Parts: sequence; C-alpha cells; structure tokens
Amino acid sequence: MKPRPIALLAVVAIVASACSSAASTPSPAGNTPAPGSSATPAPAGNTTVTLGVDLPLSGAETPNGQPTLNGVQLAVAENPVPGYTIKVVAKDDALNGVHDPQTGATNIGQFVNDSSVFGVVGPFNSNVAQAEIPVSNAAGLLQCSPANTNPGLTKGAAALQLRSTHPDQIAYVRVATTDDIQGQAGADIAYNVVGARTAYIVDDTETYGKGLADQFETTFKALGGTVVGHDGVGKSGQSDFTALLTAAKAKNPQFVYFGGVTATGGGLLRKQMAQLGMANIPFGGGDGISDGSAATANSFLNVAGPAGDPSTYMTVAAVSLIPDKAKFDADYKAKYGSEAGAYSASGYACTQILLQALKAVGPDRAKVRAYVTGQTPAPTFNTVLGNITFDANGDTSQHIISDYKFDPTTKDWAFFEQKDFTSGVTTTAPPAAAAPSAS
Repeated sequence: MKPRPIALLAVVAIVASACSSAASTPSPAGNTPAPGSSATPAPAGNTTVTLGVDLPLSGAETPNGQPTLNGVQLAVAENPVPGYTIKVVAKDDALNGVHDPQTGATNIGQFVNDSSVFGVVGPFNSNVAQAEIPVSNAAGLLQCSPANTNPGLTKGAAALQLRSTHPDQIAYVRVATTDDIQGQAGADIAYNVVGARTAYIVDDTETYGKGLADQFETTFKALGGTVVGHDGVGKSGQSDFTALLTAAKAKNPQFVYFGGVTATGGGLLRKQMAQLGMANIPFGGGDGISDGSAATANSFLNVAGPAGDPSTYMTVAAVSLIPDKAKFDADYKAKYGSEAGAYSASGYACTQILLQALKAVGPDRAKVRAYVTGQTPAPTFNTVLGNITFDANGDTSQHIISDYKFDPTTKDWAFFEQKDFTSGVTTTAPPAAAAPSAS
C-alpha cells in the first residue's frame, strides 16, 4: 500500500487560521517570569526569540518525544548566543497518544504565524513531516528534523511536490540518515549477524514503516535471502496480529522484521509472537521501536514483555559513538536524572545548527534558511554528532546507522556496532557502552 496522501490545500489553509497553545520552556534560567507568563524575561539589552519544537509528547509516543525535547533544551542551556534569549516553545503532534500529521501541520502553521520563531526542531515522524514541509517551505521557515528517515521527504518527485511553492529553496534539513540506508542495516543484521536466510515482514502502512520495510526486503533478497511473506497492517489492526502470525508461523521464517513504531503495533506484534510460541524467532525493527528500556511505560520492550524480548534487534539512524559521548551522557543525566534517548543527541545537534545560524545572521527567517541551505559550498556545522554538512536536498553528510540488541541483564537496548555506509567502516561497542534508553 502507498503512504497516506496529504491534502496540501488543507495544510496550507492551516497557516492562515492557526492559533497557539504551546508550552514554553525558558532559557536561560535565573530571572523571574512576569505574572501569567511561562517565559523568562530577557536580560536588559537582549532580544528574545523563539525556537519552535514539534514532537510527539504524549501517550505511547512520549518515550520518543520527551528525550528528544530534553536534548533540545540542553543544547539551548549549553550554547548561549550573545545578545539573544532563546525561548523554547514545544508543541505536541500526537493525537490520542499517536503521532498525527494533521496535528503537526496545525503546529507548524502556528509557528509560521509567530514572528518570533526563527527556526523549528522537528518533527519526529516522517508522515508528520509530509504534512509540515509544504507549510514551512511556503513560509521559508527552516526546520531541522532529528529523526525523520523517509527518503521521499527530500529526494525525487515526491519531495518536489512537498516543496512545490519554492521547489528550489530548501527549508527542511535532517541530521538522521535515510531509510534506504537504515533498511540495508536491518537486512544486514538479519542475514549476516543472525544468519537468517528466510524472513517474514510486517509494516504499519505508514510513510516511515512501509518505506523501511520495503528497503529491508530489497536488501535481504539482494543478499541472498528469501522473503516468505510481507503484510501491511494499519492502525486498525494493531491490537491483534494472531491470524497474521499464525499464517506466518506455518512458513517457518528464520527472522521477523517490523516496519513501524511501537505505537502502531511493534510491541504487540512481538508480544503475540511469544504467545504463539514464536519467541525463539529473532525479531528486528528500525528506530521506531527504540523508545526506552523495559521499565519505560509504553516502550517497545515494555509492551513486548519478557517473553518477547530475547533475540530482538533494532537500528537507529544516528551516531551512537558521538565524539564526546561521556560528556554528553553525563550532562544529560545531571540535568534530567535519566539516560539520554536514542535521538536526544540528534535533537541537541539540530538545535546547535539553528543557534549557529542565529549567531551568524540573526533571527531573520530568510537569512537563517539561506545560511543553512543556500550557500555554496555548503557550510560545515560543528555539532555533538560531529561535523555535519547538508547536501542540495537537505540531507546529512553522515550516513551512519547504529545497531542494538536487547540485553536481558539490563532489560534495555545494548549498542553493539555502528556502520558508516559511506566509508564502509564498522565500529564495535567499547566495554560498557550505554544503551539509548528513554527511561
């Protein structure tokens, strides 16, 4: 099935009618907010500007969104821009606990209508980005996504349609590499790490999940594997995979791969595999199931339960072995009392890029957009993920995927290697490498 289409006219109409309901996070701290205001007043001589954030922040999506937001807030606290006070305004794009494209489009419309917003970090989910990019492109408001991975957001005819108002002006960049690479990494785990030669695939029919699963299938077959079945199940089918799995079990797959997120059924799929006597079959997924330890409410490992955890793998479209991982992890834990999430550092990196643009050219949206995406040669941004440049489509120069496996001792994801799909270099985990936990 094709990804759900986005009604562009409805999206654009949101820009004219949006009204704000955001929660604000002040920075820097130390001043007393005015009565009735949640924002910190600027010191004398400073200009207050707004950094918008759009992430899924409620329900089953909280383990993804909140740690990423924490990364944004940490970056603002640790990277002051002389002359400016940065107000972080975070909007939740989840509806009834699941990421929702129309809610995301409403949010980005509200940011467009707020003249103090100089840039936006987000969104997290690719189908939300499909709804948001036409709006941000029309307004020239730069977005940096820490986690979007669907190739069609930036490449080919689909991307040109999304930015049809200004097709030659990029207003969307991302620090995560794309699913044409992440799908390869998932198939590499199945074929070369697990040693599977047959696989069964399920996807949630959404932009991210379907694209990821399709790439897994293509690569697994190219490696020499056989796909015994590939089924798409939308949100309406996420509560019961019994019939699907019963049919799959009869085909004796050596690996089961899920394209989607926990909120669209990933954890339940693995849980019901165990209930049907399939827990011994290795299971894999992408970063949509990287949302915390088994102790994290609503996370994949929490929903799957102990019987569904063994031999479970997942990939993250981001660098795990960042240049100064120990410092970042320590700073994050000191501020939030928990381990960083899989995309906390990526949220931090997006924020650094936008703050570097603010420092260089001020808060004018057109100048910020041109600074990040309109220069030749492309500028190099020094970030917590390392040095990043963006290509003509807005995609990152880092083509690195991090691989994780469930650790029964910690009840969490354990990083075991990252692969650079540009250089071909594989780097394995050092002793006691930290897992990407949102707990």
